[in-house]
Amino acid sequence: MAMNPTLSAIQNVIKKNMAVYLPDVSPESLEDGGQIFYMNGKDGTEFDWFVNGRLCPFMVFYDDKDNLGAVKALVAKNGEITLCFYGDSGKKMVKELTASLDVTEEDLLKLAANLRLNADEEGRWDASSDAIELDDDVSPQTVDDFLSDGQELDPTAVRKEVLGKFAFVSKKITQEGWKVGYMFRDDPEEDDDSGWQFFAGDEDDDYSDDPDNVEMIPVAAVVELDPVVMNYLGGPVGASFVRVSSDEFEEDDGQDPLVEKR
Repeated sequence: MAMNPTLSAIQNVIKKNMAVYLPDVSPESLEDGGQIFYMNGKDGTEFDWFVNGRLCPFMVFYDDKDNLGAVKALVAKNGEITLCFYGDSGKKMVKELTASLDVTEEDLLKLAANLRLNADEEGRWDASSDAIELDDDVSPQTVDDFLSDGQELDPTAVRKEVLGKFAFVSKKITQEGWKVGYMFRDDPEEDDDSGWQFFAGDEDDDYSDDPDNVEMIPVAAVVELDPVVMNYLGGPVGASFVRVSSDEFEEDDGQDPLVEKR
């Protein structure tokens, strides 16, 4: 069976660089003689493509009791491939590099749709690439279906983008141990500003207006303190929510928020 040309290009880059950075590792010491595995078992192709901006990882494994990775490859939508090589039977990273694949973004989109159709939907999870029977060329309808289904993940993508930005947070949350009781999203002032502001819910205007009582921290740090807020970070500018229970917020309609300690 002929290999899909885009997948073949990925495999060739992996094997070419293995010869350089793991020259003493023989095929006999690798699982399935060094076959490349498509690791879609965690979130699936759609999630990685639309949220993480790449295909699911590709791996080559050592064939021993620990079964650790020898190579990990991450292929981005733009054709960049990041390769990590591990020596000492997977216990030590020896090299990380980024290269460019000789494929187009359209080629990679077609491969993603192909893998979703013939790996994910066929129940082939974390499988050797030679066990995935890919189509020679997917139909436009298959690609359109993939893109349409991916739109449902847009809120997840937004939340992930917000996590890397900053928010104004009451020190009652960061220093006194209170949960978020009230959260709203304003127009961002800087590129790295999410626009979100988080309060315990019982601060008065004098407290909130005093800059000594608030601090700017990454949104991800707020989620670490109070994971429930993660579900609401996709809200647009102008959104505001109040806590109504330990694990739920509702849109703010003037009700008093639940104020409680972590």
